[in-house]
Amino acid sequence: MVSTRSWRNGSAAERDFPVERVSDLVAEDDTFVWIDYTDPTAADLEHVEVELGIHALAVEDAVERGQRPKLDRYRDSLFLVVYDIAGRNADGSVVVHEVKAFVTPRALVTIHGADFDIGEVSSRLDANADQADHGVPWLVWGLLDAVVDHASAVVEDIEQDIDELEDDLFERGNPREQQIQRRSFALRKGLGVIRRLVVPTKDSVASLLHGDAETIADGIRPYFRDVEDHLVSIADSADQLRDAVSSVLDTNLNLASNRQNTVMKKVTSWAAIIAIPTAITGFFGQNVTFPGEGQWGGLFVSVALIVVSSLVLYRVFKHRDWL
Repeated sequence: MVSTRSWRNGSAAERDFPVERVSDLVAEDDTFVWIDYTDPTAADLEHVEVELGIHALAVEDAVERGQRPKLDRYRDSLFLVVYDIAGRNADGSVVVHEVKAFVTPRALVTIHGADFDIGEVSSRLDANADQADHGVPWLVWGLLDAVVDHASAVVEDIEQDIDELEDDLFERGNPREQQIQRRSFALRKGLGVIRRLVVPTKDSVASLLHGDAETIADGIRPYFRDVEDHLVSIADSADQLRDAVSSVLDTNLNLASNRQNTVMKKVTSWAAIIAIPTAITGFFGQNVTFPGEGQWGGLFVSVALIVVSSLVLYRVFKHRDWL
């Protein structure tokens, strides 16, 4: 599926025109176009390759999935690969959508799967139509700004989950070590994915902004600088949150160790309390003559020793917080 739009002199001109007209439109002064493909084949992109003179290697990369985030520069065009971090699944894994783009002085060609909402990019451009006189850089900014906003929202969501995780660490009576570990590893993995995708995108935007492709950023430099600042913030937040998750894991292990020590102290204390009556009854049960043997007085003495010694040990252990 393909959709097309054009602008002339900073105003919207045409929609849904044939791709075969692109070369004629970009030849007009103050006219630029946006072509959007959903799951195209190599045959579909042949029209764009001919109409805009896209390099064959860029077209080859565009139809292959799993490209790394990058910005490749050719003689007359750029090939941009970014990933839209759309959200997270129920298991905490990050949902990403691969988006590719050919960028020429008069045209932007976007390529993505059906799961990517290109309508949001279009709405963002319509909401900032007063910047349309900047041409293709304005289109590129609209795509990057939408991707960056999605990534920021996911990072904020992960930050909230980490806060909840930290609260769960000290929940009394229900430590749930395994659940905390599982959630922590899922969050750490998601943050790793985010950082792996955001950092190369930041480098691509920096290249656009600081001279690798001066024509792309010309006239709309503050907007690209804002996108770059957001990407830097996301990358820094991902690093900080990964450290926070590591701290949660370490704290969880320390708490588990402390709980285990507490249990061992209690078990040992009760074993000591039980050992005293056992020793006393064993002493009075020996086959030798002793004071009170065969008399009620001997029974009372042994019971009294058991009760008193057990109470003394209980008070001592309680005072030391072993029970």
